Amino acid sequence: MKIAFFSDIHANLPALQAVLDDIDQQKPDAVYCLGDLVGYNIWPDEVTEEIRKRHIPTLAGNYDEGIGLHSDDCGCAYKDDVEKANGAVSIAFTNQKVTEKTRTYLRSLPRHLSIEFKFADRNLELLMVHGSPRKINEYLFEDRPEKSLMRILEDSAADILLFGHTHKPFHRKLSNTLEEKEAERHAINIGSVGKPKDGDPRACYLIMEFDTRLETTDPEAIRVTFRRVEYDIEKAAVAVEKSELPNAYAKALREGK
Repeated sequence: MKIAFFSDIHANLPALQAVLDDIDQQKPDAVYCLGDLVGYNIWPDEVTEEIRKRHIPTLAGNYDEGIGLHSDDCGCAYKDDVEKANGAVSIAFTNQKVTEKTRTYLRSLPRHLSIEFKFADRNLELLMVHGSPRKINEYLFEDRPEKSLMRILEDSAADILLFGHTHKPFHRKLSNTLEEKEAERHAINIGSVGKPKDGDPRACYLIMEFDTRLETTDPEAIRVTFRRVEYDIEKAAVAVEKSELPNAYAKALREGK
């Protein structure tokens, strides 16, 4: 089985279109979106409509939730006063731009989605969230202590936890004793389609493949591939510069920061 997961489009339509084209070429059995469709660029309605017309199961991101509730707070953790001021411009711009159809859709999105697989003699629980199982806007970074990360997975009963929000992809395997065998749990940040922050400006999404004879003690049973997709970054950056949005967002797109 092959599944595609993507997240954090942030109103970047050229990036989304490129990723969806790449996903189509991969021919996955299913596709899921982990949220943050809007914010920071000029195409919130177009991005949302593209997701809707493809009937892609989608979570609410913290930005989606803010816009859905017509709030002036996206739940973002800005580092300084400049970022905070730019963020205020972005959410005000997005609130003014979106249609009520988009706002209603964003307000209806769930916070969590889970899939239960049954392979061989055991079940496998896959949980999708935007930030973390505890909070929609909690940041789970790659350097989080293993004990803390494992506790989050155990508390949510997840063998595989998929999330976004930080815009920095990673895959960590966590050892877990299961029936006297060393099994693995997986914590996976799927990166960002429309606003990468890991120094690579290309759009990012995840392909996950499961062996039909799945055993979590087998390291080859679950295969994870981060796909980086070229798109028209300049089109997205210039769109920001021609709008009321801060030019800092155009610079970030060009640099992947």
